[in-house]
Amino acid sequence: MKKNYQLALLSALLLWLAWPPIPFTALILLLALVPLFQAAENIIQSEEKKKGKLIWRIAIICFFIWNTGSIYWVFNSLDAVMPTWLALIIAQIPFFLAAILMALSFWLYFQLRKVTSKIWSYVGFICLWIGYEYLHQTWDLAFPWMNLGNGFAESHYLVQWYEYTGVYGGTLWVLLSNILLFENRLAIKNKLEKARKIKLQGITAAFILLPIMFSVLIYLNYEERVNPANVVVVQPNIDPYEKFGSLSSSDQLEKLIKLSESAGQANTEFFVWPETAISKGTEEKTFREDPSFIRIQDFLVNYKNGNLISGIESYSIYDTAKTETARHDSKSGTYFDVFNAAVLIENSAKLQFYHKSKLVPGVEQTPFSNSLSFLKPLFKAFGGSSGSYGKQSEPSVFYSQSGIGAAAVICYESIWGEYVADYIKKDAQFIAIITNDAWWGNTSGKDQHLQYAKLRAIETRRWVARAANTGISAFIDQRGTIVQRTKWWMPGTLKQDINLNEELTFYVKYGDYIAKTASLGSVAFLILLLFSIFKKSDK
Repeated sequence: MKKNYQLALLSALLLWLAWPPIPFTALILLLALVPLFQAAENIIQSEEKKKGKLIWRIAIICFFIWNTGSIYWVFNSLDAVMPTWLALIIAQIPFFLAAILMALSFWLYFQLRKVTSKIWSYVGFICLWIGYEYLHQTWDLAFPWMNLGNGFAESHYLVQWYEYTGVYGGTLWVLLSNILLFENRLAIKNKLEKARKIKLQGITAAFILLPIMFSVLIYLNYEERVNPANVVVVQPNIDPYEKFGSLSSSDQLEKLIKLSESAGQANTEFFVWPETAISKGTEEKTFREDPSFIRIQDFLVNYKNGNLISGIESYSIYDTAKTETARHDSKSGTYFDVFNAAVLIENSAKLQFYHKSKLVPGVEQTPFSNSLSFLKPLFKAFGGSSGSYGKQSEPSVFYSQSGIGAAAVICYESIWGEYVADYIKKDAQFIAIITNDAWWGNTSGKDQHLQYAKLRAIETRRWVARAANTGISAFIDQRGTIVQRTKWWMPGTLKQDINLNEELTFYVKYGDYIAKTASLGSVAFLILLLFSIFKKSDK
């Protein structure tokens, strides 16, 4: 049994080594699960009585170590705002939750081995794993950070075909490659006849190499249609603990304007400021009367076609509980929603707001709020709200005076491929990601977040202009290549003539079709397992 634990630890190590931001290691993902499959096979073929329990144990060890090693920075962000012991407890939620769901997929694979053929068990495992990933981006505890397809973010030249499949194509590639390589290992170990062995090796080599070759060809031959727009990205480098405390909102605004003016030119179409750059809580209906709006318009006068996309802390007041997230103000008798929002300001009185939709569980929304409302005081201590933020049900596109469509994607939302693709369906011609990654400190979290943005560029074939409060800000072209980037924790600006794009990729048109198909398949295999249990109990 000791050997099986060692194999599980080896898989955990390989998965971690392959994960961003470690460079040039992504292909390790294609074989990282082979040791874990071997450990499971050892248990299945053994005389052990509680095989399911043993497989669950090795799987949970592997996936917990991998998850914790890759997203350790979640603890850093919690430790900054609460006692270390409490941060350690709360951090177990993201560390353990995905690991449990991954281990469950592996354990169900073992259960399928008892009721169906090995090939169908593999198919079931793939469906169940992709089904878990899809669940983990749709429910109240959504955290799709560790989807296997995200592992190629650093080596984006290997997955240019994401414009057809999205990241779930990468997950499918990883799972099938590991299964094929594991079967090759068994073929050698079991001395399979030479002809069948060569056939299996040929299929495996083709399945691994053809996607790489296809991707590299796309990468080398992809040409952007020339349709330039000048964009300026601003990184003010404001400490988040000063942002809402000692540093006044007017001082922050002046810093942002000064940096913008240092890079702006006569033909600049967009200035992009980071998440909550306009930090003074502002009522949306009266924002035109706010000194911040007036000062920004004074700044934009010098840029004929200039538009500003900025993060903003805003709120709306209602006479009744208009939304599920509306909170009651006992003093005035009114209701209100608070938003983590983006605003488009131009050289006119016209305003466009977008309210962040993909909210961070705990920090910006109370997961399963009806049953977990008692945790609201704890969530507030993490920098969130005592109630959930208001949100939109779907993305909306900002349109400039000249008709350019921009997708204002706020922080955490940039992990969702299909959600970002919905902006593109609504005629967004480039993506503006506004974020504040300072809460994580100088950890791999900020680097992973930047790398994942490259995948959105490939899926949609849109430029990404990324404005991060403390870094890393960047411009990413339509191939997913970082063209410019800032340094961490240093103020600065970037300017770039980006190419706007109006064409829709296959992925934009059809979204996460792989995940939805696999989810249906996972339901079918779960029904099969339930049926086998009932059938067994009848005997």
